[in-house]
Amino acid sequence: MGLINIMNTKTGKVVIVGAGAVGSTFAYALQIRGVVGEIVLVDMDKKLAQGQAMDLNHGVFFTEPVNIHAGDYEDCAGADIVVICAGAKQKPGQSRMELVATNVEICKQIVEKIIEHTTESILLVVANPVDVLTYAALRFSKLPKQQVIGSGTVLDSARFRYLLSRHCLLDSRNVHAYVLGEHGDSEVPAWSIATHGGMNVLDCCKTCSRGCSQTDHAEISKQVRESAYHIIEAKGATNFAVGLALVRIVTAIIRNENSVLTVSTLLNGQYGISDVCLSVSVILNSDGVGRYICPELSADELAQLKTSADAIKNVQQQLGL
Repeated sequence: MGLINIMNTKTGKVVIVGAGAVGSTFAYALQIRGVVGEIVLVDMDKKLAQGQAMDLNHGVFFTEPVNIHAGDYEDCAGADIVVICAGAKQKPGQSRMELVATNVEICKQIVEKIIEHTTESILLVVANPVDVLTYAALRFSKLPKQQVIGSGTVLDSARFRYLLSRHCLLDSRNVHAYVLGEHGDSEVPAWSIATHGGMNVLDCCKTCSRGCSQTDHAEISKQVRESAYHIIEAKGATNFAVGLALVRIVTAIIRNENSVLTVSTLLNGQYGISDVCLSVSVILNSDGVGRYICPELSADELAQLKTSADAIKNVQQQLGL
């Protein structure tokens, strides 16, 4: 461990609260990316955190030098980012609202422990329902709004780009498309602002020899919304793509990239929506949320976005947030 510390010249410290499937996969992807110098795993099950750290450390030979270890909440001191992955899974017979209430209480306990040791770190909420929990973390921490964000629809937007790239026979890196609103059933794939090669996707569809229709668009939107359900049905959980999405968010913050990403953040009038956390395009840098990017949406998309905000607010109100 001492040799690793001497060799490691990278700065940047990330604390991951929750060492289960998502937290450990994220740690693995972050290790491979080589963007930070220290990764700390915190979990109620200390043995699990220690085992994950040991397994990851055995791969340090194959990656950039990095200090990986199991820790506790005092390790949040000096962290650039604290990532909250911990949360309960839905139990048989448990309602969604009961699950949300349970996870809000877990979030409260975690956030209170974090801010005992740092009020400078950016909090990145991953546990679901991410928009409600991001709002809860903001309320419980009393940190500035730009400092508390949720993973939001960064992964949903990646799914949207992937499906568009397959449909249009393009490299997904050349597709620019965003999913806005809730990370959930009311999310809004924003077709009106989707582009590739500098051209609006809907305009391309009008001239495409494949004869793309509204039915095709609706099917792609449906697949974006339902992707997680199919993955969970097949393998029990989503972890690989979300781990990579988290690495993208963390990299943008650590490297002060000013990248445009759809993280969940508190809105105060954007698109006529306030007092709710949901995903819109923002500039992400070392301060967290820099500024909002609010391109004009179609009337239908704007209505859907407001409906999505209302759905999240309704849950907040039922929980007394």
